[in-house]
Amino acid sequence: MTKDKSELLRSLTIDRSAGKPERERSGRRWLPISAAVVAGVVVAFAAFAAFEFSRQDSPKETASQTAQQPAAQPQTPQPPQQVATNNKAAGNLAASGYVVARRKATVAAEITGKVVEVFIDEGMTVTEGQIVARLDSVLAEKDYELARSRAETADAAIAAITADLEDATRIMSRVQTLSQKNFATEADLTKAQARVGVLSAQLRQAQSQFETAKIDAKRSGSMLDKHQIRAPFAGVVIDRSAQPGEMISPMSVGGYTRTGICTIVDMDSIEIEVDVNEAFIGRVTPGGAVNAMLDAYPDWTIPASVIAIVPTANREKATVKVRIRFDKKDPRILPDMAVKVNFLRDAKANGAAEATAAK
Repeated sequence: MTKDKSELLRSLTIDRSAGKPERERSGRRWLPISAAVVAGVVVAFAAFAAFEFSRQDSPKETASQTAQQPAAQPQTPQPPQQVATNNKAAGNLAASGYVVARRKATVAAEITGKVVEVFIDEGMTVTEGQIVARLDSVLAEKDYELARSRAETADAAIAAITADLEDATRIMSRVQTLSQKNFATEADLTKAQARVGVLSAQLRQAQSQFETAKIDAKRSGSMLDKHQIRAPFAGVVIDRSAQPGEMISPMSVGGYTRTGICTIVDMDSIEIEVDVNEAFIGRVTPGGAVNAMLDAYPDWTIPASVIAIVPTANREKATVKVRIRFDKKDPRILPDMAVKVNFLRDAKANGAAEATAAK
């Protein structure tokens, strides 16, 4: 019985030495499988990384190829590209400026006075010598009438003295005849001669007074005419400053005294003034063709030409002023409009540029 129990307990005992080789064999069997799985994962990751890298590098390669194409194109002679290069070499010079009027004047009075009437308004066309305003001229008219009266008085005095002189001359002639015949004394002859001399002197004095009176009357007439303010030249009124009842003076004497009646612009004298960078002024020549575009009408190209290059430079802006004329005037072109211009290259300059590019 005891022996049976011993055998039974012995059969229930786990033999660890017998199971160990089996586990080792099982572990060794799974090692190749695990290695194969790990190797597959590594290969898949490497393929994915290579795909992403190639996709990121492809735009760079395309951009580099695109950038290298223009550098390689000029090596092959192609006529269209050569023409484009020539046009670029002979490109136009652009500048900006303003429309200005060479004849522009603020019309003012030469004397101080009160404005009575104003005959113009903005936008009105006036002719040379046209009256644009009138000042109070009551005192000036009185002075002119007084001067004319003095001139008439001097003229009348000349007539009276002339008559007396003619009578004294006849008397002196008779006395001289009687004196030769001993019918008149020497004293009578001397008296007659003295009277003729006095009247002659009075006549010269009266004539001088008459000339002075005429000059005074002419001056008074000129002063009277200055009360009528006239346009100095034909043009268009762009500003009206004074109103009836205001005081006006050729110089400012206070806050309530104006110095001008209106501003007139001669539309036939408008032109363009632009500032050109002094580094490119050599490309501008007098008489050269120009295309002008007003900012107000950007789709309208106006033909023009260079009048002159002002022979001085602006030190602060490093520019040179250029004057440009419009080949054809138009009512839409107004002073102080902003304008952009393109200086066109002439045929000779274009030919030289093409020859240079061909070389």
